[in-house]
Amino acid sequence: MKMKPASIARGCLLMAVAGAALASSHREAPFIATVPKVDGTDFYMFRSYEGVNAAGTGGRSEYVTMIANYQPLQGPYGGPNYFSMDPNALYEIHIDNNGDAREDITFQFRFNNRLNSAALPIGTQNVQIPLIQAGPVSAINDPNLNLNETYSLTVVRGDRRRGVAQTVATSLPKPVDYIGQKTLGDAAAYKAYADRHINTVNIPGCAMPAKVFVGQRQEGFAVNLGRIFDLVNAPAALLLNPAAIDAEGANGNHYIQRQNVTSLALEVHRSCLTTGGDPVIGGWTTASLRQARLLNGAPPSGHQASERAGGAWTQVSRLGNPLVNEVVIGLGDKDKFNASAPRDDGQFLSYVTNPTLPALLGLVLAGNATALAPTNLPRTDLATTFLTGITGVNKPVNTTPSEMLRLNTAVPPVPFANQNRLGVAGNALNTDPNKVNDNAGFPNGRRPKDDVVDIALVAMVGGLCVINGDNNALGLNSVPGVPSLNSACRASSVPLGATSANIHDAVDQAVVPFQDAFPYLNTPNPGASNL
Repeated sequence: MKMKPASIARGCLLMAVAGAALASSHREAPFIATVPKVDGTDFYMFRSYEGVNAAGTGGRSEYVTMIANYQPLQGPYGGPNYFSMDPNALYEIHIDNNGDAREDITFQFRFNNRLNSAALPIGTQNVQIPLIQAGPVSAINDPNLNLNETYSLTVVRGDRRRGVAQTVATSLPKPVDYIGQKTLGDAAAYKAYADRHINTVNIPGCAMPAKVFVGQRQEGFAVNLGRIFDLVNAPAALLLNPAAIDAEGANGNHYIQRQNVTSLALEVHRSCLTTGGDPVIGGWTTASLRQARLLNGAPPSGHQASERAGGAWTQVSRLGNPLVNEVVIGLGDKDKFNASAPRDDGQFLSYVTNPTLPALLGLVLAGNATALAPTNLPRTDLATTFLTGITGVNKPVNTTPSEMLRLNTAVPPVPFANQNRLGVAGNALNTDPNKVNDNAGFPNGRRPKDDVVDIALVAMVGGLCVINGDNNALGLNSVPGVPSLNSACRASSVPLGATSANIHDAVDQAVVPFQDAFPYLNTPNPGASNL
C-alpha cells in the first residue's frame, strides 16, 4: 500500500492528540495506582516480523501479534513474593473488526497460583520455607518452585460477558519471574527457560494454530520518565539537539529500562481477526476485578487466603493508544476512562477537541501557557482523525468514533533491522535515509521499536508545521477537513522555530534491546547477578 503525503500528514496529526506520549500508562489514574497487579502499561499490536524478508513476506508475516503489559515498574529485586498475577482478576484483549466500537473477539486470561508448601526438616519439625523457590530452577513446573502459576485462555465471540465463550487452554504454565542468576542462570539460561513456556494453541474458529506466552519481560518502553513529569525538567538545548537523542540513556539515566513488566502475548493468524473483507482491526486491553472484596482478619494458612472476591466483573483498567489516559484525560476523569468502553467515548470528546497538553508544553518549554496552545477550536479535524483511524492508513470501512489502537492487517510487516522508529511519520521526517518507507508502525498499530514519545513531542511544539513549510511538503495544507495552515506553518510563527522538528526526550527507543521473534520483548532484568 503506497502512502500519500496527505495520509502521512494525517498520521502525524494523530500524534498530536492521541499519542501525546510522554510516558506509557504507568500508574496513570488514582485508583489503578492502588492495585498495580491489574494496571495495564502498554498495548502493542502489529503484523509479526519474525523471520520476514525485505518484502515483508515469509516467516510469521501472516500473523498478528498482540502484547498487553501489566504491573508497571517492577523492581527486579522485589522478592520474596515477586510479581505473580492476580487470581481474582480478569485480563482481556479485545478486537473490534467491523468498526462499531464494540468487541467482536475477546481473549480472556485467568490465573491460578498454587502454593506447594515446600518444607524443610528443622529438628523434629517439618517447617515451611519462606521463599517461592527452594533451589535452582530450570524446568517447567520445576520441583524447586514453591509457587506455581498457571493461566487459562478463553476466546469469546460477541459481547465479552454475554457472547459465546470457548475454552482455548485451561492450565498453561507461566515462568517464574527472574529472581536472579543463582536461581535461574544467566540471561541466556533464563531465555531458554522462558521460551519453554511459549505454547502453540488451537483457537476455535481459526484454522491456523496460535502462539501464546505469559511471563515477565524487560520494560520495553523508552521514556525519560522522571524529567518529563517534573515539568519537562531538562535544558532546551539538550531536548532540541539531534545529536543528544539518547544523551540521558547513554548516561545511564533511563531508569525505566532497569525495571520489568509482565506480558500477555498472543500471536494469531490475521485471517482469524478480520471479517467482511475489511483488513482493519481495532484493539485494546482491559483488566477487571470482582465488584466486592471480603477481607479475612484471621486468614487460614494457604496462599491468597486473605480475601474472597465476588460479584460482577468491574473494569478498572483500559488501554488502546499509548497514554490517552495519562496525558490527555483530565485528572478527575481518569478513573472514569479506565472503567469505560470505546462505544461511550463521546463523553471524553472535549479532551480531544480542546487538548490541554500543548498549552502545558508551551508553559514549560516557552514560558507561556498560550505559546503552543491549539487554535481553530474545537479541533474537529483532530477528533475525527483520533477517533476513527486515518484515511489511507488504518481507517475501517465503517467506523464509530472511539479510542482504540487500529491496525491495517493488509500492510506487510517490515523486518526489525529496517524499521523506522518513528513509524509512518518517519517517512516524512526522513530521519534515517538508510531505512525504507515504513508504513507498518505507529499509528498503524504499534511495535515495540516505535518511538511514540519523540514524534508526539515534535507534533506538539509545531515541528510538523515547520517541516511542512511554505512548499506544503507534507500536504498539511491540502488535507480534507483540516484547516489550511499556509503562512501559519512558517518557522517564524512557531515558538521554537526551525528547531522544533528536532525535539526529543533524550532517550532513544531504537536502542532498547528487543528480540526479533515472539514474544519480542526482551528477557527481564535479574534480581541479582552472579558476582
